[in-house]
Amino acid sequence: MTRKELAIQYFKEGYNCSQAVVLAFKDLVKDPENLVKIAAPFGGGLSRMRETCGAVSGMVLVMGNLFGYDTPETGDKKHELYENTQVLLRIFEKKYGSLTCRVLRGMTQIHDDSTPTKRGENFYKTTPCSELVGGAAEILDEFLTSKKN
Repeated sequence: MTRKELAIQYFKEGYNCSQAVVLAFKDLVKDPENLVKIAAPFGGGLSRMRETCGAVSGMVLVMGNLFGYDTPETGDKKHELYENTQVLLRIFEKKYGSLTCRVLRGMTQIHDDSTPTKRGENFYKTTPCSELVGGAAEILDEFLTSKKN
C-alpha cells in the first residue's frame, strides 16, 4: 500500500487526521506508539477547535520526529527544519486552499464542541478528511523520497 492509502485506511479505522498521517510513517519514525499518542489532541483542527488541520499537524509531527533537534538551536539545523516544513505546508495549502480545518471543511463555526463526531458511511461521504489525510501523507512521502535522492 502507498502511504496515502495507509493514511486513509487508518483514518477510516477511527484514528484522527493527525494520527492517520503519523501512522502512515510508523516504519520511519522513532517511537511510533508514543508519537501516535502525542498526535491524539491534534485531530479536529486542534481538539475540534477547527484551527490547523490535523493532517497538516501530522506532517509536522513526522518532520519533527525525523529531523527535529533536542538542544537549544538557533542556527542551520533549525533553519533547515523550518524551511523544509514550510515547503510541505505551502504545497498542501496550494493543493487544498488552506491549512485551516474549518476552511477545508467548509465550516463557518470557529470552535466546535469537544464531543467527537460519530463516524459512519455518511461521515466519510460528507467530509473531505480522507482526501486530506491521504494528500498530506502523499506530499510528505514525495518530500522524503526526494531527500533520499
